[in-house]
Amino acid sequence: MSPFLAREMLTLSFQHLWLVVIAITVAAAVAIPGGVLLTRRPGLRRSLLGFASVIETVPSLALFGFLLPLPLLGGIGPHTAITALCLYALLPIVRNTVVGITGVDPAVREAAVAMGMTPQQVLWQVELPLALPAVLAGLRIATVTTIGTATIAAAIGAGGLGVFIFEGIASVNTAMILAGAIPAAAMALVADEGLEWIERKFSRV
Repeated sequence: MSPFLAREMLTLSFQHLWLVVIAITVAAAVAIPGGVLLTRRPGLRRSLLGFASVIETVPSLALFGFLLPLPLLGGIGPHTAITALCLYALLPIVRNTVVGITGVDPAVREAAVAMGMTPQQVLWQVELPLALPAVLAGLRIATVTTIGTATIAAAIGAGGLGVFIFEGIASVNTAMILAGAIPAAAMALVADEGLEWIERKFSRV
């Protein structure tokens, strides 16, 4: 591998990681409170989870195309890619948050209330700690999926390892395709193993 290609791979890997970290951070900041809200508003649960499921089924290139003409959110560049990646990451995080909190034993909640805890205290000191392994599992799924989906971001000028893949496809260059695909796969494996280790650690607590 030439020094130029190595430097370019490192640069694009950091771009790819930046897209993923920003997208997952924003998605988690929206989805975890949203999941908590849905456990308190069962009437909204079906419709909002259904909406998130519909977004999940839209092909990534099509979603990028829908977002491009939108003011503020659209246009060529990373902001459009981050918006799309956030939308894709919402469903697993929201769903696992809801599953984790609703799966808490009702007797544990009743005991917490009997001890004089307020609803906020029950949420922060009982429900969320017990639901944490499920929430982390949702984050793990969302992160690994986002790393793969982020390769498409190069199609709208957002950078990342997809640049190598698209250039390789255009020039029928297998080595160039692998230069994008292998680091992306390695990043996904490292993220999966790391988050799974954290998930197991919290499951044992």
